[in-house]
Amino acid sequence: MSLGIHHVTAIATDPQRNLDFYVGVLGLRLVKRTVNFDDPSAYHFYYGDALGRPGTLVTFFTWPHAPPGQTGTGMATEVSFAIGPTSVPFWLERLRDHGIEHDTPELRFDEVTIRLRDPDGLQLSLVAHPVAEEPTPQADGTVPARHSIAGIHGVTLEENDLDRTIDLLTGVLGFHSTASDGDLRQLEITSAELGTIVHVRRHPRTSPGRVGAGSIHHVAWRTPDSSTQDRARVTLLSRGLQVTAPLDRRYFRSIYFREPGGVLFEIATDPPGFTVDEPITALGQELQLPPWLEDRRDLIERHLPPVRVPSLDD
Repeated sequence: MSLGIHHVTAIATDPQRNLDFYVGVLGLRLVKRTVNFDDPSAYHFYYGDALGRPGTLVTFFTWPHAPPGQTGTGMATEVSFAIGPTSVPFWLERLRDHGIEHDTPELRFDEVTIRLRDPDGLQLSLVAHPVAEEPTPQADGTVPARHSIAGIHGVTLEENDLDRTIDLLTGVLGFHSTASDGDLRQLEITSAELGTIVHVRRHPRTSPGRVGAGSIHHVAWRTPDSSTQDRARVTLLSRGLQVTAPLDRRYFRSIYFREPGGVLFEIATDPPGFTVDEPITALGQELQLPPWLEDRRDLIERHLPPVRVPSLDD
């Protein structure tokens, strides 16, 4: 019932520092500048490819006073991005030039992987994958088009018990197991080009994690439309999981639930997308609010810190 990963949402503290890293260093496009609909005092930034396509999106709630997250079981702990295999030298040089600490490239399931952290400590990796050899061109991006990040490669989940989580991923979301390495299992979905990989690591004696600054808040899975989402919701309820009613997130329709190991999952529809309130040429340039918050715009804007999107001229 899933087309792969729709987006991954994490928590940051400083909104300008977050923009400087994900746009200025990683070269992603800010495709939407809005607020957390449940907490309009905080920005919600969406980064992705030039078109803001599902499968390329990483998003952040910016909570300046959020305590640091604690890595442990029952949480998603890493998001990986797909880069072209020929771009590995470029990215090693770029990270060094920007003073970004990173691990020596290693092979993980036969793919060259560079691990690093963002300014809040979120674990990231750049994974060389053939699908990223021809990324969607981005006008005025801070990274040359031929080396730009194509989108999300996958996520890593930390679990006490692999079986129940893997049963959900394979039995409901359409993944299948493709490889294993000790306590790490790789699952893949074949219905999408980006966001196709999930790594599930078993840590039976590790304490539960705590979501906070520098950690992933939830993982969202793609579904093509509302009717498919509704069928998925019925299936999840039949498995005894607690699932929210559908929520209007303006750019997609969402349901939320915790998978058996405790990670917060979302199922989000591909439509309507990010052009419902601004043209594709202007994505991310202005603060966008949903209709139900427009009457509070003045108050919201007064309390949000000013930010500037990095550009080629910086």
